Amino acid sequence: MTLEALAGALRHHPSIRGKLAIAGATGALGLHHESIGRPGDDAAILPREGGGYDLLAGEGFIPQFVAADPWFAGWCGVMVNLSDIAAMGGRAHALIDQVWAPSPEAARPLMQGLRDAADAYGVPIVGGHTNYGSPALGLAVTVFGSANALITSFDAEPGDVLLAAIDMRGSYRPPFDNYCASLDVPPARLRGDLALLPELAESGLVRAGKDISQGGIVGTALMLAECSGVAVTLDVDNIPLPADVALERWLRTFPSFGYLLSVKPDDAGAVRAHIAARDIAVAEIGRVQRGSTVTLRSGSQSALFWDWKREPYIRPTVAEPAHA
Repeated sequence: MTLEALAGALRHHPSIRGKLAIAGATGALGLHHESIGRPGDDAAILPREGGGYDLLAGEGFIPQFVAADPWFAGWCGVMVNLSDIAAMGGRAHALIDQVWAPSPEAARPLMQGLRDAADAYGVPIVGGHTNYGSPALGLAVTVFGSANALITSFDAEPGDVLLAAIDMRGSYRPPFDNYCASLDVPPARLRGDLALLPELAESGLVRAGKDISQGGIVGTALMLAECSGVAVTLDVDNIPLPADVALERWLRTFPSFGYLLSVKPDDAGAVRAHIAARDIAVAEIGRVQRGSTVTLRSGSQSALFWDWKREPYIRPTVAEPAHA
């Protein structure tokens, strides 16, 4: 596949284009990147009097995913919310769930997945809402956390290098593009890996980044670029790639532990060493520049993936970004 064909295939894939709905939802609510909580980040930021920040995030799950693998959906309900808090440089304190099901029996594997993940990560489920009169399974989960220092989607700057940190000690969970490295893992490792992000934030080495979510590396790079008002060039030859996984699939994959971090060049070595010490793959995969494009590069070839100024991706346009 040529680089141009790769960019085109990714640009039109449902995993990438599904994020376009975000701008419509925030617009309908009258929200934009300057609203309280700053939509566009992985969690809402609520500054505390006296210093520090409360963080609030939530995830709703695609019905087909919940129906196909309810235990894993429950596990993911915890896992992805904790990842969102960590991506902000925070530590999670508590979760609440919202479950819909035809009966208690139908909900049991979903509930068990929630319990198992909460136990493994050491973050309690403290309540929620349950409805046993629904015709089908449904799940949403909300998380509360806090941070002393932030990693945000809005602070990547031209001249930064883009690092990818991904736990590749796992495998795909069929039938979706979910790469899971969190099952059958000692809880201490799960908790220690998530602690990397607040440690990096508090060290002052990282101020901008996002967790790699639905949309994969390319979609997450696009969200980061749009929020920060910058361009990103991704060097696909440098992206850590599991054996026997096609590059196109990997670039749109949702890993259980994966982050893009925008870092000053002088700090990149220290950040890489901190992450690699936990046997997590980390590599410099691109550069942050002035402009509004996300471009794929391989050797001397390049191909445009997206221009967020021409086609906004996740937010309504209300003001010119800082680095446009």
